[in-house]
Amino acid sequence: MSGIASSISAAAAGARPINGVALAVVIIIFVLVAVLGFLAVRWRITPEERGLQSLDQWGLGGRGFGSWITWFLLGGDLYTAYTFIAVPAAMYSTGAVSGFFAVPYTVVLYPIVFLLMARLWSVSHRHGFVTPADFVGGRYGSKSLSTAVAVTGIVATMPYIALQLVGIKSVLTVLGLGSGANAFMQDLPLIIAFVVLAAYTYTAGLRAPAAIAIVKDLLIYVAIIAAIIWLPSQFGGWSSIFAAAQTKMAATNPATGLPVGSVIPGAASFNAYWTLALGSAMALFMYPHSITGVLSTKSRNTIRRNAVVLPIYSLMLGFLALLGYVAIKAGTQPIGPDGKVNPQLVIPQLFLDHFPSWFAGVALAAIAVGALVPAAIMSIAASNLFTRNIYRDLFRPNATPQQEAKMSKLVSLLVKLGALLFVITMDQAAAINLQLLGGVWILQTFPAIVAGLYTRWFHRWALLLGWAVGIIYGTVAAYGVVNPVTHAHFGGSIAPIPFTNISIYIAVTAFVMNAIVSVVFTLIFRALKIRDGRDTTTVSDYGADELDPKVRVIEKTAEPTQAGPARPRG
Repeated sequence: MSGIASSISAAAAGARPINGVALAVVIIIFVLVAVLGFLAVRWRITPEERGLQSLDQWGLGGRGFGSWITWFLLGGDLYTAYTFIAVPAAMYSTGAVSGFFAVPYTVVLYPIVFLLMARLWSVSHRHGFVTPADFVGGRYGSKSLSTAVAVTGIVATMPYIALQLVGIKSVLTVLGLGSGANAFMQDLPLIIAFVVLAAYTYTAGLRAPAAIAIVKDLLIYVAIIAAIIWLPSQFGGWSSIFAAAQTKMAATNPATGLPVGSVIPGAASFNAYWTLALGSAMALFMYPHSITGVLSTKSRNTIRRNAVVLPIYSLMLGFLALLGYVAIKAGTQPIGPDGKVNPQLVIPQLFLDHFPSWFAGVALAAIAVGALVPAAIMSIAASNLFTRNIYRDLFRPNATPQQEAKMSKLVSLLVKLGALLFVITMDQAAAINLQLLGGVWILQTFPAIVAGLYTRWFHRWALLLGWAVGIIYGTVAAYGVVNPVTHAHFGGSIAPIPFTNISIYIAVTAFVMNAIVSVVFTLIFRALKIRDGRDTTTVSDYGADELDPKVRVIEKTAEPTQAGPARPRG
């Protein structure tokens, strides 16, 4: 305990001692993972595919991942480093409403995946779609709508990438590398991690995070299982842990005059809780990186099998969330280099305080590697959106597959560089707030994508108007949420429904407005006989599987055309 006390006092003074053993373990694992990332460029590559000269090869891993690889890839993609940092941090700070909702939302998520993503896989493989905006453009014959979906995906993904780097920064801070007088030296380890991430992503594309995801998930499972068994036994069991959490949450927050939080959501927070869970579930697979993981699989049944077994991660997430309460009982002090409490440090600090240094190094390495996988996939997905739906659709309609791949590789570097500069130069709270806003934005693509998987009834201009209304309302409403402590705008994602006192997730209110506008204006435009776009898909496209001859041909021979995404030949 004296070691913990000295660490707390040193942190409070603005400097942390470097834990040499834990740091050495993190470095060793990071180097091994980096080597694996670079070696992935030769993974399942035929001689004619070397160089990854198409988006199918570079951006979707050859569209050939099976059930096991997909399980690790989607797990690594959806359960990010920031999940491991933010969920228990929210539980530690304010309790279940802001933290534990993540568990039911992942439970709700997988039936959505089972029903929707198989259809998206089929039509995308029939037509060579690489991005959700490709599908929207082909389904509705509207470059304006596909561009709106693409821009929304890119903008919503950028802060998500930045938060992965925040996860790495939290690990480095706890290890003692986040303090010091020289600002450049403070950020140098993060810059090195970025350079390595950028290099192997540029080289190996989606194959790199797919290979690394296996290591990341194994490390995470080992760390959480050990923590959930060992730590409660050291602090009097779960009854004592929940009692300590209840005491903290029942205390009065001097900034608001209200309780700090709640261990179990009460009646007053019920609507916020369930709308956060539902809205987040609806939004998660609208993110381009989630769809990239889906489209990289070799069959629609691979997606369905994974939708059945991926809830195992939800169990892990539940245990991880409860570690936030364990940290309350343990008296963990997540003190940042500025001497202030930073809840984002609570889980790394908990491991460092209560496990041998070597095992703490394994756990912290799992969090750091857990940032590399989704950051790589997100940057690939964002760059694919830019390449296919802005660069090609608007500026270079005759771009070759090689030109597309080259552009996407370059943009992926710029995306990661932007995220790095954001983390280094701006307040961490800004990244968190923008990520919350990103969730509001990305849900506004749901009507165009999901409705399009089942019906062509909606008018393209009505969907575009609905999207605009949802984006504008969601942004304005989020701006109006003021943090009671910092008094900053974009201080949360819960706000009252207009003209009521019922507070729910802003994204859900914006989505309902979006849907209403889309329905009403579709009726108006159809009554006025305003011309709609041309649908390039057919009913049979939505049930095609890997043995479908048109799917097999498209993967070998299709090239983009000026008229739109690639179509099957023959």
